[in-house]
Order: sequence, then structure tokens, then C-alpha cells
Amino acid sequence: MSRRYFGTDGVRGCVGKAPITPDFCMRLGYAAGKTLVARENLRPGEHPAVIIGKDTRISGYMLESALEAGFSAAGVDVYLAGPLPTPAIAYMTRALRLQVGVVISASHNPFEDNGIKFFSAAGTKLPDAVELEIEARLDEPMGCEASASLGKAKRIDDARGRYVEFCKSTFPNEFDLRSMKIALDCAHGAAYMVAPKVFHELGADLVVVGAEPNGMNINDKVGATAPSSIRDAVLASGADLGISLDGDGDRIVMVDAEGAIYDGDKLLYVIAKASCLSGQPVSGVVGTLMSNLGFEHALARLGIPFARAKVGDRYVLEMLHERGWKLGGENSGHIICLDWHTTGDGIIAGLQVLAALGRQGVSLKEMCEDLVFYPQKLINVRVQPGFNWTGSPVIEAAVRAAEADLGDTGRVLLRPSGTEPLLRVMVEGRHEEQVLRLAQSLAEVVKAAAA
Repeated sequence: MSRRYFGTDGVRGCVGKAPITPDFCMRLGYAAGKTLVARENLRPGEHPAVIIGKDTRISGYMLESALEAGFSAAGVDVYLAGPLPTPAIAYMTRALRLQVGVVISASHNPFEDNGIKFFSAAGTKLPDAVELEIEARLDEPMGCEASASLGKAKRIDDARGRYVEFCKSTFPNEFDLRSMKIALDCAHGAAYMVAPKVFHELGADLVVVGAEPNGMNINDKVGATAPSSIRDAVLASGADLGISLDGDGDRIVMVDAEGAIYDGDKLLYVIAKASCLSGQPVSGVVGTLMSNLGFEHALARLGIPFARAKVGDRYVLEMLHERGWKLGGENSGHIICLDWHTTGDGIIAGLQVLAALGRQGVSLKEMCEDLVFYPQKLINVRVQPGFNWTGSPVIEAAVRAAEADLGDTGRVLLRPSGTEPLLRVMVEGRHEEQVLRLAQSLAEVVKAAAA
């Protein structure tokens, strides 16, 4: 059964356009609520319960109210956490023993977009089967429980403090950050009230940017998708390093004192390498189809197995569980450390990198000296929703020609975005000029075929 609403990271789109409308979100809450009721072994009169968190987008107020109404109509109690990072809701779902966590966020997208994503009681993304079950219920008429069976709503006042303490608990007791000056970019997003507390309470001298949300400036020239913001802050303040989160706090990019940018592949490498050097072998690392070949080769030199999942942190997590491994992520900055959390968490990933550097007594630059990346070019080509690029002989021929040009020194990857009407064209190889030429040529072929 094909998906109609759920992408790789929940339901997402432009606010005011289907499906991100208040009426749809109310029906989504009702459908999700009824699915929960059907799947739970509840005692008579017992209500299932969910927690709803959100980022700082102005549309979050509207969508929160719509979801609350839908869940209540389905007989599900609702706990409202307010602005909190996505991984905080995963944690609170487990900590409060709730059935589901709900996050209202479009992650790294601009404020005009928003989305709804769900976590299971275990703090993981919902399985595809459950999402499809929710979609099937969306086709049914929306009803309403009798008044005595309606769900209640309650605000949670201590959620931020509980999450701050949880994050701090993942940092080694024998270390602190008192000797470090850290620049921190919160993307005017969900982490703006918690991330500064975590790093400050661990002793860091902080320079904070991107922590003044107004409902419309989330991810606007700040955050992990605009790393020049944190680089400028590091260089201007003389910080030892910089940490940049995205709008919902589940991605991280870091910058060293010289302004060099470290993406998810490099940060995963730092964590994995430090673990090996400390005598704690890494069973394996999961990356994605977008992970750099240089990263894979560097892990091989350390004797660490590597596997590629489909793009999307949910698929990384699925493969980690399948293989019994603990560490994985994406070059975009989603890093999953299953020793500490059930999902990707930018703050916790940052703490694990800092702990790795502390154990080895080195800088980010020194830790990555033996990591040589292949040139990689990614071009996003806007296409019509549902564009069947796999059925285009012209695109297929262009891909074959590019692969023949690269030989065994590189690779070509075309994949649709899970959140936007884009086809991502990626070429990777040893020679930058060749990579750029082939990527641009392929992108032009796709544009012409999609026109």
C-alpha cells in the first residue's frame, strides 16, 4: 500500500495547503487516536495518552489546537509540552510511559512549512505499518466519543528541565566544559531554551546565537543548514568550537576554531574513532546512500564495519536494530547514539563529540587528520509531485553514461526528497572537476525531462 500523506519524516508541507491545514490535522489526531485505542490493551475506562511538542513556528499554535481536538474526540488524553526539540518528545514519551509522542515541526524547512511526526511508546519513529493504518483511518468519517469518554488536556511544566538533566546525564561525570568557549546556534528553533542550559550547566563559556525566535525566523540564515552563521560566531568570538542545531534540534553541524565545518559523517567518525582508541570496539556504523566514500574507507582502516541505509534517520535506526549496532547517522547531521537515546539528538551528539575529544586530548582538526573525503556534488532539481523519473529512458541513459565516465572511482545517486517535490542528483568521485561536470550535466537532463 503506497503512502499518501506520510513521507520519510511524518506528514509535512506548506501551512494552509493540503495536508497541513487545521481540519486535516484534527482528522489526523482523531485517526491516530483511534489507531492507538485499537492497538492498546486498555482496562475499562482507561484512556491512552499522548504528548505533543512543537518548534517555534507561528503555525504551531494552530496545529497544536487542531491535533488536541482530534485526540480528545478519539478519547485520548493529551499532554502539552510546548516548544521542545524533537528528541525531547521521544524521551518524554518514554519517561511518562505514554502511548505516543507527537511533534509539530518541519525540522530544517522555512517557517512557512510545518509537519506532524510521531514517536512510539519506545521513543522511536512509528513503523510504516502503523502509519499506513493511520492513513487508512483518515478515509473513515470522523466521529466523537461520548462526553464522559473524551480525552483531557494538561500542560507539562517541567518537561524542559527534565530533558536538560537527561542530556547532561549522557556526558561523562569525570569531564566538564569549564575550559571551553563554545559558540552555540539554536536556529531560532525548538532548542533555544534547553540547549544553552545544557552546555552552560556543564561549565562552558557560551556565545549563543539563533535563540530569539519570533515565530517566523526559524532556520532563517541560522542553524545547521546555514553553517556560515556558526562559523562567523566562532571566528568573531574566538571560541574553541561551534555547535549548530537545526530548527527541531535533531541535527548538528560543528565548526572548529579555524572555521572549518564538520558535517554528520565527520562527527560520526570522531565518535567511532575515539571509542576504538579508548579500547571500546565499535561493532559497526550505519550511514546512508549519501555518506561519503572517504568516510566508509576511513572506518574500514579502523576495522569498523559499515552499512548504508536509505536516506532518512528512521531507516538508519531500522538498520541499527537489524544488525544490533549502536552508532549511525546521516551526513546532514542526524546522529543516533543508541547507548544514550532512541533517536537522533543534536545536543546529545554534540556532547558525545566533546567527550570523545576530551578523552583523546585533541581538537576536531587533529581527530579528523586521517579522514579524506571524496568530492561530492548534490543538486536539487524541482519536479512535479509524483514525477516518475525511474521511467525516463533519457535520465536512465544519462546516469549510465555518468557511471561509465566515473568507472570504479565514484558513484551516482538519484533520489526523491521525502519532504519536498525535489529530485536530488548526487555525484561523487576522486576528481572534483569531473564530479561537478557530471552532476551539472545530469541535473540539466532531469530538468528537461521533468519540464
